[in-house]
Amino acid sequence: QVQLVQSGGGLVQAGGSLRLSCAGSGFFSSYRMGWFRQAPGKEREFVAHISLSGASTYYVDSVKGRFTISRDNAKNTVYLQMNSLKPEDTAVYYCAGTSRTITTQPREWPYWGQGTQVTVSS
Repeated sequence: QVQLVQSGGGLVQAGGSLRLSCAGSGFFSSYRMGWFRQAPGKEREFVAHISLSGASTYYVDSVKGRFTISRDNAKNTVYLQMNSLKPEDTAVYYCAGTSRTITTQPREWPYWGQGTQVTVSS
């Protein structure tokens, strides 16, 4: 089992950058890690995930080229670097962990961070 604690986020102008962090405990390096987001009135959506070693990453099309997911297993931490932010990126962002193979479905990720607000002003 893994417990996840998020940090980062906040308010930024369009075109700006933010970095989210997610520190895990337990068998962190044994889990695929991901980031999801949920805007008001919308369903939680997949953003990015990263393999156990960090060698493989996958992104939703809307963030490709702007967001970068990475992990440091020595620090039990996964990151989401967000550049060129747009107002439509505004949402509560969640880190998540799963032992399943590649999946973008929230229901298949059993471990979740507490969520952090990202607001991008135009």
